[in-house]
Amino acid sequence: MARFVRSAVLFAALTIVMTWPQAARLATSAQEHQDVYFNMWRFAWVAHALASAPSHLFDGNIFYPEPRALTFSDAMPVEAAIAAPLLWSRVPPVLVHNLLLLAGIVLSAAGIAMLARRLTGSSGAGLTAGVIFAFAPYRFEHYMHMELQWTVWIPWAFWALHRTIDTGHLRDGALAGVFTALQFLSSIYYGIFLATLLALSAALLLCGARGDVWKRGVRALLLGALVGGAVLAPYVVPYGKTRQQVGSRSEAQVLEFGARPSSYLVATDGNLLYGARSAPRGRPERRLFPGMLALLLALVGLLLRRPTHEAIVYLLAGITAFEMSLGLRGYSFAFLYEHVPFFTALRAPARLGIFVVFFLAILAAYGHAAIEGTLAKRGARVLTAGIVAVLLLEYWVAPLRLVPFPNTPPPLYAWLAKQPRGIVVEFPMPMPDTLPGEEARYAYMSTFHWMPLLNGYSGYYPRPYLALLNDLSGFPDEKAASVLRQRAARYVIVHTSLYTPDRGGEVLTQALADPALAELGHFDDGHGTAVVFTLR
Repeated sequence: MARFVRSAVLFAALTIVMTWPQAARLATSAQEHQDVYFNMWRFAWVAHALASAPSHLFDGNIFYPEPRALTFSDAMPVEAAIAAPLLWSRVPPVLVHNLLLLAGIVLSAAGIAMLARRLTGSSGAGLTAGVIFAFAPYRFEHYMHMELQWTVWIPWAFWALHRTIDTGHLRDGALAGVFTALQFLSSIYYGIFLATLLALSAALLLCGARGDVWKRGVRALLLGALVGGAVLAPYVVPYGKTRQQVGSRSEAQVLEFGARPSSYLVATDGNLLYGARSAPRGRPERRLFPGMLALLLALVGLLLRRPTHEAIVYLLAGITAFEMSLGLRGYSFAFLYEHVPFFTALRAPARLGIFVVFFLAILAAYGHAAIEGTLAKRGARVLTAGIVAVLLLEYWVAPLRLVPFPNTPPPLYAWLAKQPRGIVVEFPMPMPDTLPGEEARYAYMSTFHWMPLLNGYSGYYPRPYLALLNDLSGFPDEKAASVLRQRAARYVIVHTSLYTPDRGGEVLTQALADPALAELGHFDDGHGTAVVFTLR
């Protein structure tokens, strides 16, 4: 435990440097992206539901009156459970968000450092693995995605897998199941990918094992699978109901967000060394370059010494993760998409890129240890310092581009929180082909009043919501007023500054002249002026 704490402190310091100036703006700013609003809404909703109506935890207030609105995306119950006491204690929501975001990076790095040290016997090799896993370009490609930073449990699941095979103890098998379940509860994508790759790795590690070792290992791992399934069952059931409603991801989406082999040569635009060359080839979800030094160290680990059985397993698992990340352009993901229901809900196979980074980091740790074994103690320290310095330079993106996010409600939402409860709708709304518009911001602002909201933002969009967008596209026409009456909307908010200048004035003039709408007041909405109406 003491070693883990020291490792976490070191990686916390490195994370502050690599994400600068995030630490200086911890309570006020984040990357400019709609998902930051959505992250804060999810945390706030879970805290609100746990305190007021735990039986309705999944029934978020967005997309009203859709049930299980939280299950249209990743609910992140692990991260939300950590955030809830902080939010109950009135810690600013932006600060809570950023603490959880950075904690995912720090704890992931400290975890793989412990795993790499167990496999190689070298603390320096663990540090190398941690830096690769924490700061590879994939991390900064998804800096706005809270659940995609929470790779915390992946190293511990593999740590428990190794212990299970070494000891055959049922307790270790159960731990492997618990860690896999925790990863699923932190990120559904990573939970599905981890369960798949962990099962493959377990089969490879057990190949050639003696009969008694094989039997004890299989028995313990089967127990782990049962334990993990039992932990996940209450969480999976509501998602199963939602999947029946929303259906599968289309093949077109999966093809669009699958990796290409060339994606592993592309870094993020802001990368100091490679960003300018990568920018013309960069595409969302497909900036997966793991770094030159990580690849070289992995080759050293495989070639300088005879690789161990574990190293060969990590190599084969890494190759599998790479091939799976190609999505429907490959074989294994296409097979799983056809035959395993979980995989039909996954839009972005390229997110397997973090597992490629994970396995590569372990192989690089073997390379570090192989070189270190040829050096004296002082030389080993110099080696570690040099490798870490070069890796940090390769991954350097600071300063990050950050923008302020509100911790307190603008006057509009402070006023709304004091009004009688009613259904809220906010304009402008996007068209189905221009999603998401300002929907994520509307969702976050609803955390200051918690009224039901017709608007919504998520990974999936329910069909009734998409139909509503079409029905309200002519607002404030007669059809829109009729639909809003049918939906029992009480507060109709028009954000004039979010329209183009000409269109904003036109919409406001029409709304003020519409006998179906009664004006309640003009308010500052944080961007400009908003006018609130109610239906007569």
